[in-house]
Amino acid sequence: MASPSRSQSADGAGPASTGRTAPVTTLSEEDLSSAAQRDRRKRILDATLALASKGGYDAVQMRAVAERADVAVGTLYRYFPSKVHLLVSALAREFEQLEGRRKPLPGGDPRERMHLMLTQITRAMQRDPLLTEAMTRAFMFADASAAAEVDRVGKVMDRFFARALSDEVPDERQLAIARVISDVWLSNLVAWLTRRASATDVTERLELTVDLLIGNK
Repeated sequence: MASPSRSQSADGAGPASTGRTAPVTTLSEEDLSSAAQRDRRKRILDATLALASKGGYDAVQMRAVAERADVAVGTLYRYFPSKVHLLVSALAREFEQLEGRRKPLPGGDPRERMHLMLTQITRAMQRDPLLTEAMTRAFMFADASAAAEVDRVGKVMDRFFARALSDEVPDERQLAIARVISDVWLSNLVAWLTRRASATDVTERLELTVDLLIGNK
């Protein structure tokens, strides 16, 4: 499955080709110095999530996002050069918001807490399958042009899962375990989305992964 191309039309993943190659200026989150810019970025991501939730990956068209967010298409491309960048950034924001709302996990040990966390996040994702399909599809098939966004998602997912292992700042081993668990979780989520695994299959595989990596420690 190929990542969307910048050579597609504005109703696809990139602007229409005019026969000339123009430089594209992308505004990263760190570049946003004003409240207006931050609000504009929020509206764009909100519009992306709304469209994806209703129609999945294919519903996230750049022109539709721009119209829903009330921004010009050219402005949209300065923030996000493709729908892949949009959806991967939306996935990062979703995990960052989950991390920000985190509460102490019940459970007597890391194994129990990890089981609970995986159950909660998996059920949350399964409640909105079209949105989940759109975000995970973009993340799994993003190319090097979205490396920064993919890296951001990876880091926030590692931190998110690592908090089940320790109440303190996670060490390198705990982050490594969290990274393996997040990879297994994501691959099984994709298997469920593509109907290659049932919800029960996903639960059993995740439980086995946690038991093998953490055991009763």
